Amino acid sequence: MIPVSCFQGQKVAVVGLGRSGLATARALTAGGATPILWDDSPESRAKAEAEGFTCTDLSRNGAFDDITTLIVSPGIPHLYPTPNRVIAAALQAGVPVDNDIGLFFRSFATQDWDGFDTLPRVIAVTGSNGKSTTTALIHHILKVAGRPTQMAGNIGRGVLDIDPGIDGEVVVLELSSYQTDLARALTPDIAVFTNLSPDHLDRHGGMGGYFAAKRRLFAEGGPDRAVIGVDEVEGAYLANQMAEGAQDDRVIRISSGQKLEGFGWSVFARKGFLSEWRKGRQVASLDLRNVPGLPGAHNHQNACAAYAATRSLGIGPKVIEQALHSFAGLPHRSQLVGEKDGVRFINDSKATNVDSAAKALQAFPRIRWIAGGLGKDGGISGLVPYLGAVSKAYLIGHSARDFALELGDTPHEICETMEQAVARAAAEAEAGEVVLLAPAAASFDQYPNFEKRGEDFTARVQALLGA
Repeated sequence: MIPVSCFQGQKVAVVGLGRSGLATARALTAGGATPILWDDSPESRAKAEAEGFTCTDLSRNGAFDDITTLIVSPGIPHLYPTPNRVIAAALQAGVPVDNDIGLFFRSFATQDWDGFDTLPRVIAVTGSNGKSTTTALIHHILKVAGRPTQMAGNIGRGVLDIDPGIDGEVVVLELSSYQTDLARALTPDIAVFTNLSPDHLDRHGGMGGYFAAKRRLFAEGGPDRAVIGVDEVEGAYLANQMAEGAQDDRVIRISSGQKLEGFGWSVFARKGFLSEWRKGRQVASLDLRNVPGLPGAHNHQNACAAYAATRSLGIGPKVIEQALHSFAGLPHRSQLVGEKDGVRFINDSKATNVDSAAKALQAFPRIRWIAGGLGKDGGISGLVPYLGAVSKAYLIGHSARDFALELGDTPHEICETMEQAVARAAAEAEAGEVVLLAPAAASFDQYPNFEKRGEDFTARVQALLGA
């Protein structure tokens, strides 16, 4: 646990009592503050009270009279489409609003660090797609290199739930736009921006607000090193804003597809090869084509980001290459479930929108595609340019018939359920093909979350494979 000592002897309100909210309450208590908690869920309040915490309806009149600060969990709207009623009450009372990320950056450094040979460092990763894989890959490379490391944030543990930093440690954080938007302190040593595509627009008032939330990771504290994906105009703009000129190697530009040879420091992947360029010459090259845990151009971009971040820490290319080959990938993100008779089964249940599904469809040459669920606005018409590799689509869930209308000449079958889709795809797949779950839709019509959907796919496949 990271004790939060900056509110010693004061009352601090916490709204939202999930993983991060309860971790925040414990960290505040450890630092000498008195947390006052609230959650609209009676079950969540009962869980907090069982730990000895006090729960008070923070929307009532006068609730913030003696409160120093309000700490908000990431799932609670603080601005758009409208502020949660507790946050609205705090705004009305003039009480500062923060989140656990802000508290972490205010509390991580301690006097113990004065005795360290190498100060702990923080790498923070944000972006629309690939940030979980990039975060986990950085963490994996650090472990292979023998560096002490912890991983937290939007993946794994809550940021205040990790252990205090030790000599030479690197903490790797995945941060969502909800987290970067609200944190009052954002001071990573290395900040990573993977890419940007439309998402969570209702929570940010549009694309501009969404980008602005991501950009705060770089603008608020000024990281020592910025690793920025420049395949979208927003990333190119951000890199330009951060750098004093093209040769400023405090900014490492990354790309999946572009040559980036004219900058002080760049890392890019083309045709399956990663290249590192510094001051006009290539200094390293890695073959990504046979890295099993990172298939496709989108994962090659993740590899570039992780490579750049860990090279910034002085880790050599050969160690990074070794780590890339031993990286198993994350569940539900281009996860290899199994293989039989030359057919591979890939679980990409995390591909819940058109952009992420498009990346999955470009990763393999011959695909039996399982798609569908609770479709999002705009349907899947944006995937039409990427259907050339699809031998047949097997459609499930609420939007199966709507998706079928947008597939054009692509062969397809309405399967309704995962069980039927896996069975039909496996029966018809030929050697060299991939049975790919990349739904391009939310899971909430049939599953509580994308993880449960991916677990169902995995279980069905393993039953077929006799695993």
